[in-house]
Amino acid sequence: MKRYFTLLLLLLALAGHANEEVIAQAGQHYMNQEFEQAIQLYEQVLASGKESAQVYYNLGNAYFKTGDMPKALLNYERAKLLAPGNEDIDFNIRIARQNIVDNIEPLPQAFFVRWWNGIVNQASADRWATVSIVLFFVALVLLAIFFFSQFSMVKRITFWFSVATFAGAILTFSFASQQKKVLNQRTQAIVFAPRVTVKSSPASTGTDLFLIHEGLKVEITDSLSTWKEIRIPDGNKGWLPDSTLVRI
Repeated sequence: MKRYFTLLLLLLALAGHANEEVIAQAGQHYMNQEFEQAIQLYEQVLASGKESAQVYYNLGNAYFKTGDMPKALLNYERAKLLAPGNEDIDFNIRIARQNIVDNIEPLPQAFFVRWWNGIVNQASADRWATVSIVLFFVALVLLAIFFFSQFSMVKRITFWFSVATFAGAILTFSFASQQKKVLNQRTQAIVFAPRVTVKSSPASTGTDLFLIHEGLKVEITDSLSTWKEIRIPDGNKGWLPDSTLVRI
């Protein structure tokens, strides 16, 4: 059993090293402006199961250079899911959106919602979870000092600090849960059809509501057979064939 475990670790290490070599080759192709070759190699890395914000970001850049905005935006958005606080990703998304047809103003959000989302999106689910665990253990240490200390001043300080750190642990755990939920559900998608008419019902005979174009980011709110109900940034809703969408 130990021998098999060692062999498994060796194979994983070799696979990781091979992926790093492929990523380096893709980067070299990108620097040489050989964007199609870079795309093939980055896609190869993702197909092997290695998912990272950096690979998605680099792949998005390569697609951007070829003028394929839907695929560029798809990969930028996937990178953002894994690294929500990355300013470079946000900047490139804004630039790519300037190159698509639909420039739809999103519905205004309440101040508290913007403030809350701004904090949550500063880090990934894993990072928030790590912060939560650290704060929880700090709270336990402070509580231990509180119970065993013989000095009243130390007791007061450690008690209130333990309460604050425990509250911080709960808060950051909620941040991690929210980010994990977004990552798992993936209810957003990019339109890949050059132009498509949104219908009032999940059927080709439904009433035409409005026209949207490739590259637009939408939220999937419902599903029926081969149709998806979507909501665009301004709040309007309707149905599209799922073949016109690619989930982020």
